[in-house]
Amino acid sequence: MNENMTVADEINKLKTELNLHSYEYYVEDNPSISDFEYDRLYKRLTELETEHPQFITSDSPTQRVGDVPLSKFDKVTHAVPLLSLQNVFDEGEVYDYCNKTSAYLNDKVEYVVEKKIDGLSVALEYVDGLFMRGSTRGDGTVGEDITQNLRTIKSIPLRLTEAISFIEVRGEVLMPKKAFETLNERQDERGETPFANPRNAAAGSLRQLNPKITAERELDIFVFDILQIKTSGEAPMTHTESLMLLKRLGFRTSPGYKICKTPNEIIDEIRSIGINKHEFSFDTDGAVIKVDSLSQRKRLGQVGKYPKWAAAYKYPPELKETTINNIEVNVGRTGVLTPVALLEPVFISGSTVSRATLHNMDFIRDKDIRIGDQVVIQKAGEIIPEIVSVNIEVRKISGREFSPSFEMPRECPACGSPVIRKEGEAVFKCTFDGCPAKLSRSITHFVSRDAMNIDGLGSSIVELLLDKDLIFDIADLYYLESKKEQLVEMDRLGEKSVENLLASIENSKQNNINRLLFGLGIDQVGSKAAEILSERYDSIAAISNATVEELTELDDFGEITAQNVVKYFSNPTTKILIDKLDAAGVNLKAIHTDTVADKRFSGLTFILTGTLEKYTRGEASDIIKRFGGKTSSSVSAKTDYLLVGDSPGSKLAKAEKLGVKILSETDFENMIK
Repeated sequence: MNENMTVADEINKLKTELNLHSYEYYVEDNPSISDFEYDRLYKRLTELETEHPQFITSDSPTQRVGDVPLSKFDKVTHAVPLLSLQNVFDEGEVYDYCNKTSAYLNDKVEYVVEKKIDGLSVALEYVDGLFMRGSTRGDGTVGEDITQNLRTIKSIPLRLTEAISFIEVRGEVLMPKKAFETLNERQDERGETPFANPRNAAAGSLRQLNPKITAERELDIFVFDILQIKTSGEAPMTHTESLMLLKRLGFRTSPGYKICKTPNEIIDEIRSIGINKHEFSFDTDGAVIKVDSLSQRKRLGQVGKYPKWAAAYKYPPELKETTINNIEVNVGRTGVLTPVALLEPVFISGSTVSRATLHNMDFIRDKDIRIGDQVVIQKAGEIIPEIVSVNIEVRKISGREFSPSFEMPRECPACGSPVIRKEGEAVFKCTFDGCPAKLSRSITHFVSRDAMNIDGLGSSIVELLLDKDLIFDIADLYYLESKKEQLVEMDRLGEKSVENLLASIENSKQNNINRLLFGLGIDQVGSKAAEILSERYDSIAAISNATVEELTELDDFGEITAQNVVKYFSNPTTKILIDKLDAAGVNLKAIHTDTVADKRFSGLTFILTGTLEKYTRGEASDIIKRFGGKTSSSVSAKTDYLLVGDSPGSKLAKAEKLGVKILSETDFENMIK
């Protein structure tokens, strides 16, 4: 630090530098310093603010992520409504829209065409250049205050380049395609359901009660409109001028907009966006046509919730025709057979597609799908390939009109065992418990986080262990210590990885039996049913001796589930497996909460909703029970706490209505310290 520079001066200098570098990196995509140098400056600012907290301000880069999770989002009434857009679906409607607009104004009209970002609309408010509040669109009139979460988005400036007395802007929060792929890879590694598309992922991330989770999701924003402005300078006269002002203030603005003077120019730009949309780093589902002049906009006004000065051209789902070369049948963990269409490869919505799930026989029969058919496909949400229809005319012309319909095999394609379809069910199942296809998926399920929670054993490693004949069932995992040298020699497994894997296997031996029961993959016995069994019975042996009548007396335990449990434990193969687990030292006795000294949750009922960041639901339930509490599946007046994770369901609203205490994951962690 310069001798004449005070601590406050240095902090202000560092904040200015870091905010400038963030703008260059996240908005301009043109960094002027290395990541190392940025981290060095950031570390220095953190040190100074820690030593002198009186100088911490809201525009500091260190303040993007708040420490205190919210229990709920407060409502925000929008001073200026966030309007929706009327849609046009073909080029003829674009001409009609332009003609009506010109006729109404009786004047020449210039338009701006922008890419329609497929994200979540938000409003950002700034006072004297400082970011003060951000909210969701909601119904256009009332939204929710999500300021803490929006502060985590690094392309949102915390301080504008000019201290405008007040400005409110509108933007679209999105999740870039690359960040979406990374997030879904993480979901898959955790054994959790992947998000359907980037928009859903962005929406779920913005509505996190814990902003630290939002910060990890790598969201971005494009700002495209000024809702309100109070400034001593000249206010913009056109939308184009608004975008230039927004950019000057430090916002990331609508990418690649174009000024158009005629309907033909608009159509050309819409076509250009449609051709190139799969090359963009973000999802776009259309193009937006806006009148450029703000005075003309005022004259046009609005009808209901739609402005007459703008329209959204929506691209139709991209449809392609291809041929079904064959239909293969895959066998899942529970033995369910799933038909998959093997397609003549076709490029659609940005990628080459060669496979599409056919779900089950009902789906195949409803659409009358046959091998050799010419079919129309699309990507659901531009992500998942699906068959829309069959071109029956092509089938007739080709002379295959009377070709046989596809039928599910009577024997399992993986092991040759009989396949059955129970009355009233849509699925076909392999009847052999030792089916190799079921085995691989069963072991992967057994080691997953909600089951035995063994790190380092993904599906590819499980396949490798099976291929090398190092394991033949789940119990063999607990005998891998004697095969350490063979493990180290395997591809993708070094000595350190093997040591970590073996340590994780050893630790899993001490799990409570609810994890083991869930991991065994008994039909219809999920994590909740496994918990019920472990609470009622003292051991696996006691459960294996239970009758259907006894089991159906348990809360939330149906007769079919009870029959499945009895059937599973009456199988001689199961007894051999349990004996092997016992001999390996795997815990087979229930750890009841009444044997634990610390009963801080005694008499308390918890309900879990959404996806937690640090725990699976099974792990959180184990902790609650370890401290004497219990979990339930439905919210009622007797519920004490609702533990809320990512994308909570209807339970959150019901809990708020009933006055149930809402816990964030951080609240929960503080309770169990």
